[in-house]
Amino acid sequence: MYVAIRKSHYAILSMRIMAFDYGTKRIGIAVTDPLQIIATGLDTVHPKDIVEYLKKYFVLNPVERFIVGEPKQMDNTASQSAPHVKGFVTILKKNFPDIPVEMLDERFTSKMASAVIAQSGMKKMDRQNKALVDTISATIILQSWMERFNR
Repeated sequence: MYVAIRKSHYAILSMRIMAFDYGTKRIGIAVTDPLQIIATGLDTVHPKDIVEYLKKYFVLNPVERFIVGEPKQMDNTASQSAPHVKGFVTILKKNFPDIPVEMLDERFTSKMASAVIAQSGMKKMDRQNKALVDTISATIILQSWMERFNR
């Protein structure tokens, strides 16, 4: 996307990539920087509030792609939460039809997030914050996607 800065100057506006770790109580959200170099945890939002949250976010931050963690069992079959995630993807596609949605295997992201938190030196009370685990899980999903596609 190009935008005119002055009459003869143009700047390239890069768009972010956004990832979600979906849960029925909380959705962890992570985004890239505009140049798509770094994945950062953004927030945790209740599922009923996600569409309004995203609409507000998009006012200042264009997003080119959604990455949604796909819950799978060890044998590569869909997990119990897969129907909920599928419903979430349907909501994203309905409300934001111009933004493509990709799925990425999310096995072990919560365990990896818990390990990152445990190694961070946080107090026990902070380490038990499930919203933090969800946000870090979303960040791991996004980072995995970026590494997979050499971003």
